[in-house]
Amino acid sequence: MFHRHPAALLVLRGSLRPGLGGRRLPRALFHTSRAHFALKRFKLADIGEGITECEVIKWNVKPSSPVHTFDPLCEVQSDKASVEITSPFDGIIKDLLVEEGQVAKVGQDLCTIEVADDVAADEPEPAPAPAQSSSGSATPEQSGSSGAGYGTPPEPVQPSHPPVNAGKAQQHHPAQTWRPHPLDPNVPPEARAQFSSGTGKEVLATPSVRHYAREHGVDLSLLAPGSGKGGRIEKRDVDAFLQSGSAQASATHESAVSHPPAAEPGKEVTVELNRTRWNMWKAMEKSLAIPQFTCSTYLDLTELHNMMPILNAHIPAHYLPPSSRPSPSSQVISPASFHAPPSPPSVPPSAQYTRLTYLPILLKTLARAMHDWPLFRASISSPPDAPKPTMTVRPHADISIALSTPTGLYTPTIQAADTQSVYALAAHLRHLAHLGRQVPCALTPKEMPRRGGTVSVSNVGGIGAVESAAPVLVPGGGVAIVAIGRAKWVWDVEKDPKGERRLKLGVSWSADHRVVEGAEMVAFMEAWRSWVEAPQRLIADSV
Repeated sequence: MFHRHPAALLVLRGSLRPGLGGRRLPRALFHTSRAHFALKRFKLADIGEGITECEVIKWNVKPSSPVHTFDPLCEVQSDKASVEITSPFDGIIKDLLVEEGQVAKVGQDLCTIEVADDVAADEPEPAPAPAQSSSGSATPEQSGSSGAGYGTPPEPVQPSHPPVNAGKAQQHHPAQTWRPHPLDPNVPPEARAQFSSGTGKEVLATPSVRHYAREHGVDLSLLAPGSGKGGRIEKRDVDAFLQSGSAQASATHESAVSHPPAAEPGKEVTVELNRTRWNMWKAMEKSLAIPQFTCSTYLDLTELHNMMPILNAHIPAHYLPPSSRPSPSSQVISPASFHAPPSPPSVPPSAQYTRLTYLPILLKTLARAMHDWPLFRASISSPPDAPKPTMTVRPHADISIALSTPTGLYTPTIQAADTQSVYALAAHLRHLAHLGRQVPCALTPKEMPRRGGTVSVSNVGGIGAVESAAPVLVPGGGVAIVAIGRAKWVWDVEKDPKGERRLKLGVSWSADHRVVEGAEMVAFMEAWRSWVEAPQRLIADSV
């Protein structure tokens, strides 16, 4: 008698799935013996250090719908980044165990997938374990979680009836011709090796890069191997492909932005906070446990303003867009005539710019002041229940940037800001802003490490004409935070009784009074002022 697995309906429509390079659909869907299939519980894996839960922001599949290996199952978002999770199996979606908008813990079941269990159908059944129920009913087996961006599937459930065609499976199974999923336990190592031999067909990329490429309509197989380690495709490879005009971007950023449904006129609307705003809610409540004090002052940017035309006129060519770079033919004598100079670092298009602003210079001078003040390079390293708190002083200045995005407030970190040039900091800021504008947010744990900066910067002046503010310091946000207002020209009579026109910038500080004294905060603020108001000092400091 013939038994047919539900996924056999796929075979009736054709044995090859179009558009996937001839990859076959689920095998062994017809049997002359009793049908064997298994339910796989798909768990949320650990997608990053310090991440314990994620919000399911979108399901790409529905119950009873077919799914194939490497098809996107869902998108999840943590405190640090959004990740696309793909299926390791061909099969049928049975149940979605976590709804959109709900939060799932690491290791929690996300969905169940019914797959054709060829291995169980073709191998003799092992003796049942002593603890196994004698009823012979198959139950989904729990699995652990490993890897980034994937759930680890469990071992297949063994059938309750022995197969009648054992030993003849090898002659009926064709050679594997599709690329196996890295988490499929039924794929032998030798079959997996033939698809990872570095021939250029293997596509290695992080979930954020895959999402970015999909948004811009880029086929990652055209970019393999990439410029990263082991041929991994980096975001700069996608940007270079887009810059060359070879990609056909089918989706724009505007179409990717999802807006809540419009409310009917005259009616109240209840809106549930998304995960990012809910995290902000919890962080603000925890901030009440930190005794904070604030102080404000004005910085004189007149000298810095006078230097800006020179700095803008000498932006290194690799930070400029290709259309703004000087032509190599304009040089009468080439610097490479004797020996080729070292190649400049690769800068993605999202980090290129044509004009400097004050912010990267303010960050550079702030990092220089932090270098002189170890207290502001320190973070609280002891657990809350420790008998006596301890502080860890870092060798470099790590500065977090408050970034308002379409999905909420994030604080990416510029690590070792004191080792970067003003031009490099400007490129870094522009790239972070680009990642934050993506929907969902494209910031990854690389930009938002578990250990953030020791000082945070909020550029509120970029939003409106703000002179001063009272920024809030949250746990894990370092020892101090500064809000930078908008610069404006004023008539100043402090230095000259007759008065002169000066460019002033309001800044407001908040510090953790448990570790920072008021006098120390003011003294550090004055140290920063000495660098900002005399930017010529940076020349002697070898910027």
